[in-house]
Amino acid sequence: AARIALPAATLGAVPVDVVIWTTTPWTLAANQAVALRAEFRYVLVRARRDGEPRALIVAAELLEACRARWDLAEVSVLAQFEGRALEGLKLAHPFQDRQVPVVLGEHVTLDAGTGAVHTAPGHGQEDFAVGQRYGLPVTNPVGPDVTFLPDTPLVAGLKVDTANAVIIEALRKAGRLLHHEPYSHSYPHCWRHKTPVIFRATPQWFISMERAGLRANTLRDIRAVEWTPAWGEQRISGMIESRPDWCISRQRTWGVPIPLFVHRQTGERHPRTDELIEAAAARVEQGGIDAWFALAPGELLGADAQHYEKVTDVMDVCADSGMSFECVGTERPEVAAPVDLYLEGSDQHRGWFHSALLMSEALYERAPYRGVLTHGFTVDEKGRKMSKSLGNVVAPQKVMNSLGADVLRLWVAATDYANEMSVSDEILKRMADSYRRMRNTLRFLLGNLHGFDPKRHALPAGQLLALDRWMLLRTHALQAEVLEAYRRYGFHLIYQKVHNFCSVELGGLYLDVIKDRMYTTPAAGSARRSAQTVMFHIAECMVRWLAPILSFTTEEVWRYLPGERRESVFHETWHAPPQPPADAIDWAALLKLRAGVTRELEGLRDTGAIGAPLDARVEVHCVPEERPRFAALGDELRFLLITSEAQVHEAASAPAGGVAAFGAGEGGVWITVGPSSDPKCVRCWHRRPDVGSDARHPQLCARCVSNVEGPGEQRRFV
Repeated sequence: AARIALPAATLGAVPVDVVIWTTTPWTLAANQAVALRAEFRYVLVRARRDGEPRALIVAAELLEACRARWDLAEVSVLAQFEGRALEGLKLAHPFQDRQVPVVLGEHVTLDAGTGAVHTAPGHGQEDFAVGQRYGLPVTNPVGPDVTFLPDTPLVAGLKVDTANAVIIEALRKAGRLLHHEPYSHSYPHCWRHKTPVIFRATPQWFISMERAGLRANTLRDIRAVEWTPAWGEQRISGMIESRPDWCISRQRTWGVPIPLFVHRQTGERHPRTDELIEAAAARVEQGGIDAWFALAPGELLGADAQHYEKVTDVMDVCADSGMSFECVGTERPEVAAPVDLYLEGSDQHRGWFHSALLMSEALYERAPYRGVLTHGFTVDEKGRKMSKSLGNVVAPQKVMNSLGADVLRLWVAATDYANEMSVSDEILKRMADSYRRMRNTLRFLLGNLHGFDPKRHALPAGQLLALDRWMLLRTHALQAEVLEAYRRYGFHLIYQKVHNFCSVELGGLYLDVIKDRMYTTPAAGSARRSAQTVMFHIAECMVRWLAPILSFTTEEVWRYLPGERRESVFHETWHAPPQPPADAIDWAALLKLRAGVTRELEGLRDTGAIGAPLDARVEVHCVPEERPRFAALGDELRFLLITSEAQVHEAASAPAGGVAAFGAGEGGVWITVGPSSDPKCVRCWHRRPDVGSDARHPQLCARCVSNVEGPGEQRRFV
């Protein structure tokens, strides 16, 4: 009464009951406390039930629900107070001759019940945690056969499910039961057998997180690891910060043994434990782990065997797998410690990454790895888990049989593994299209390298045409990006960059532009050899960029590349293409001009004015300060634009019919396009005024005549 400022006389002779509720009455035999929430409001009420006076303590917020459920009459509130007011108060156990304290716990809620929670540290994780804080006994009266121990009052020898009815009846007879009803709720079940399980606190072996600074050292070294994705660092740090001591023992029939001997009375380890572990390890090395279970303690302990018993617990499999870095390093000395990378799914921050980290820190005070890469799980295009019942499983074997292994490998590389990885037949079909783009690019390169011997035909970088030098520089730049992406395990970036290179810079520009040179200039001419030299270096680079991803395709390409080479692309290092000198040509401006011209040519094609770009001529008009940028290629500008004629003129303003080359945002450059009236060369398809100028070849333009019978045309730029 004093704790809640209530005169003792108010209660009279009526005892005060703190009402608890439980779905596991059998655990009341192990009760050691009643938990309240410190800040919750509680009420002491006087009431009648079945005509008998009662004084009850429940949470204020749950009083009305309790009154209705228990059929209370004449309810009056005598006092209100916070839960902390009763901390430490002694209560009488409902059917055992002992007292238990009131404790405070954060796990107490107002979702259901009374706001007072029966606490048995031997049969629940939250109860155990509260019990540790208050120093409560960890009573476990239930044996491994799920029956109560012989010295347990009221329920000795009973199975726990049988004990429920016995305890309920004892409470009823003693007047300690306010209400009893069937109640449906979730309950833990064995994942394998689908049978209900119970919680029992039993002696186990632990690795302390605080002793020897294991937690502090681990948190320190996590920061030195490269985590991919970066959020992995925060995730595992949070787990290490909040985790309890590591329980490494399990009670299983078979597993890696914990080779200890403990005193039969005290439970202390044998004083020669280190020596005995080595002796046990020697036996396991010869006879496998069964050697420990077959071992008679006397073989190692001699006369001490009467005082010590052999531990039959086995090691947590996570502790076992966490030692893989040590086992691999012992068997393969070439594997340096720490290893470069651990690679697994995102669930392994709590599993393998976690256990290996703690094991390595405990042994060596360092992380076992330099980097950790985490990937998501495979889901369908709607983000749903793969399931046979949903019919959305994509079998890898089926994909390989229909689309090929490299398409499957490309999907893996192309998907951002930092998130869940979506796959479906439609997604794989789109990936097959991307694969064909890259494969066809390599085929085009190989086809145009036919007859090319890099030792005899390759030109020095300084003798390459300007466009070829620019393309070689772009290859250099892309190779640097690809290598950096590999270093950072950014495989989806490699796919994006290489695919874009094949689609835009090669297929959409370079390879399209050089077709004229490859098909019309002399086979051994410098213009053609210049393009072949660059295509050779591009192919050498690409086959290596893609080898880790498109392994089968690149091995096939490797066999057809010209020049001497090793047996496999996987025996090579990255290709080192020559570094060409820089040009003063503003390729960025020229390519923007090309995009504007292409846009206008499409309009002519749509109207039927031309059939192909080579049917057109282009006039570029620039303000004086812009002209040098666009006149730099001279007559060869037409080859870049793939038109039959391209001229650059100075102009102060837009000419009649001219359109802005770069859109409305940028001025000073205008273009006019129109069909060419010149005759068409049957060989190069360009429309040129000099077609038929050589009587011997009335259908050829002058440059084709030179390429067929003369020294061949000379190119400097394109």
